[in-house]
Amino acid sequence: MQTLGHFIDGQPFPDEHRVQAVYNPALGEPVRRVAMASRTTVEQAISAADRAFPAWSRTPPLKRARILFQYKALLEQNAERIVAAIVEEHGKVWEDAQGELARGIEVVEYACGAPEFLKGEHSRDVGPEIDSWSEFPPLGVVAGITPFNFPAMVPMWMFPMAIACGNTFVLKPSEKDPSAALILAELALEAGLPPGVFNVVNGDKEAVDTLLTDPRVKAVSFVGSTPVAESIYATGTAHGKRVQALGGAKNHAVVMPDADLDNAVNALMGAAYGSCGERCMAISVVVAVGEATGDELARRLKPKVEALRIGNGTTRGLDMGPLVTAVHRDKVRSYIDLGEAEGATLVVDGRKPSVQGSKTGFFLGGTLFDHATPAMRIYREEIFGPVLVIVRVPDLAQAVELVNAHEFGNGTCVFTRDGAVARHFSDRVQVGMVGINVPLPVPVACQSFGGWKRSLFGDLYAYGPDAVRFYTRRKTLTQRWAVQGIEKAQFAFPSNG
Repeated sequence: MQTLGHFIDGQPFPDEHRVQAVYNPALGEPVRRVAMASRTTVEQAISAADRAFPAWSRTPPLKRARILFQYKALLEQNAERIVAAIVEEHGKVWEDAQGELARGIEVVEYACGAPEFLKGEHSRDVGPEIDSWSEFPPLGVVAGITPFNFPAMVPMWMFPMAIACGNTFVLKPSEKDPSAALILAELALEAGLPPGVFNVVNGDKEAVDTLLTDPRVKAVSFVGSTPVAESIYATGTAHGKRVQALGGAKNHAVVMPDADLDNAVNALMGAAYGSCGERCMAISVVVAVGEATGDELARRLKPKVEALRIGNGTTRGLDMGPLVTAVHRDKVRSYIDLGEAEGATLVVDGRKPSVQGSKTGFFLGGTLFDHATPAMRIYREEIFGPVLVIVRVPDLAQAVELVNAHEFGNGTCVFTRDGAVARHFSDRVQVGMVGINVPLPVPVACQSFGGWKRSLFGDLYAYGPDAVRFYTRRKTLTQRWAVQGIEKAQFAFPSNG
């Protein structure tokens, strides 16, 4: 069986130190193995990045951009290969994997604008014969730690912008689906990226701890669950690093009585059950405003959830694939058991799914609960699976209060035909990303992605303009050239007054 190693200093890095199986979740069986990097191996990757940094940081932004333009073209030419790796190791359906890759490539495209977003700022004559300007030099070696649910897109939230800004990068992808990250690294080298600028180390906690404690790593980006994000932030900052750690979510969709319910229901189906709900932006709670709205939503959603087409993602036209591991499938199934025990109404039970073409994978069907309450764990906790719960409230004010009271604040949306309602909601809701009749308000590449409250630890969001701020540090220069004579010493604080 093939063993995947790492990608360090521009070449594959074989490793048999410790290995674990990589599964095809649609088949429920291992398809290859992946090496778990030791501290020594991670330090080799950091060393390669550290050696590459001086030359890369002095490379003109325009030249960096030209390499990224070539990289974008190679990603598009190799799209089917990358998508196949995502489908095989993650389990998401083919069309969803294509969408993931396309959104990642959009960030590469934005990163090609490095000459523009690194221009700096200039002020002439801030004082007598004095000019002042700001520059944005890179940090040095930076690292990314990414989750299983988007093995191509989330790494591309990080390393293209970091590299465009002149940093070198060490990526630690999820060990559950590592192939996509290795392909991304190979193609970057082919595009002309110098060896050592982009490195990939596969591994587990030993690799992560090395990245968090090595003083040569200046910044760390992370996406994952909230408990891990909080730990990453605390450890990284304690070691003097800049950290952005994106955590978990419990995203609410508020449905008003005046909403276009056909549109809302179709949107909710994709937002709740796409990628088996394994998305930090998945809608997992519907807040029905009014009993009639709740009754109608449950009635319309039920047949659609029951009709979800589930199977191996290599078959085109399916709605859902498997969950990523047997352990995660069993965890999600336990939440369905819990919801029943807590007293929610189980409208659709996904514990015994009808699966097309595969009986041995890690499958669950779509599940729908109604009459959930804020006290229930199926409402409070992030399930990260194909489970949607309906909570009922009497009015918009209580809907907003419900959303704001939750510990997470990643994404939310409202379905309404009333502009005043939409404005009231968007102004008062305490959530980082808000949709109006848009169920997955994931910002495009020229914006930035991030939540509020316990969905984000750190001050800056992922990709977009915030990424430029995260992966650079401001240097302000003030310059004066004497034009005549010898000046007297000045002992008062400088003033332009």
